[in-house]
Amino acid sequence: MTVKLVLRGKEYEVKSGMTLLDSLRRADILPEGVLAIREGQMIVEDEILREGETIRLVAVISGG
Repeated sequence: MTVKLVLRGKEYEVKSGMTLLDSLRRADILPEGVLAIREGQMIVEDEILREGETIRLVAVISGG
């Protein structure tokens, strides 16, 4: 019962049934630093992750 989070080619496995926010925290990924994509659609932090899915994480870059 896992979900894959993929960030910059690295995969993290987390439990399904968790929110996106909780899963990012468990994987030690800064939630403010990524956008989450499920099946081509951006999802928000309170989305519940489902068994077997893969969430692509895109790093947010800012500068000044």
